[in-house]
Amino acid sequence: MSEPYVVELRGVSKSYGDVRALRGVDLTVADGELLAIVGPSGSGKSTMLHMIGTLDLPTSGNVRIAGHDVARLSDRELSALRARYLGFVFQQFHLASGVSALDNVADGLLYTGTPRRVRRERAAAALERVGLGHRLEHRPHQLSGGEQQRVAVARAVAGEPSLLLADEPTGNLDSAAGAEVLRVLGDLHAAGTTIAVITHDAEIAEWCPRRVRVRDGRIVEDQGSGRTPPAEITKGVPA
Repeated sequence: MSEPYVVELRGVSKSYGDVRALRGVDLTVADGELLAIVGPSGSGKSTMLHMIGTLDLPTSGNVRIAGHDVARLSDRELSALRARYLGFVFQQFHLASGVSALDNVADGLLYTGTPRRVRRERAAAALERVGLGHRLEHRPHQLSGGEQQRVAVARAVAGEPSLLLADEPTGNLDSAAGAEVLRVLGDLHAAGTTIAVITHDAEIAEWCPRRVRVRDGRIVEDQGSGRTPPAEITKGVPA
């Protein structure tokens, strides 16, 4: 029987010295959801990303990812969990300069133990999914900002993770490139990928069917309306 939740936080708190970044957070994310975790700077949303991404451990409470209690896992097991179940997209593209788009994506599969030929086949398929099948051999300096972020998205989904975490994925892009990245994320979600977008942008939050609003380390609202993306975001995006 499959696990009911991809993400399950129960009573999660996180302190850094005297600073309480999270305060008793309860959150579940079901398979196939598209949600925004939204709040201003200092609200705790980035700390929540670290908890969900197993990049840090809570001071108290329980974190389960795809049914696995992260507190019970060794460092090696946590690395394997991230490689198997999680994909990350950050505001900075983190692409290796002088390396083709194909190998930037393929190198993201190094820790899966997959043979190089298979890694490159999966990388090519992932780049095709994000509309960059014609840019396989291009290096980052030959790509626009929007294209570089789509390479980063391809790298994150090449291993078919259970959950894609996108941290301010349009933060370094102009409105047209940002809209294109959101279209790609929407297509991935429609194909079955569970996606959590961490953002301070209210318009991007409204684009997501579910919005989890964070303030002062607490979830203050968890709303899902199923509304479609607003015109301000989707303008210029191909149907």
